[in-house]
Amino acid sequence: MREIITLECTQCKNRNYTTLKNKKKTTGRLERSKFCQTCRAHTAHKEIK
Repeated sequence: MREIITLECTQCKNRNYTTLKNKKKTTGRLERSKFCQTCRAHTAHKEIK
């Protein structure tokens, strides 16, 4: 039931990270604080379709 998802920076809209997500347990969109190499700072990264 795990699916590969892509995380996108909320400031520069750069798609930096991929991760796995359990679709049964986490039904909403994932949001993590990650380092963006383009912004050179820790920013919020949200799951995209």
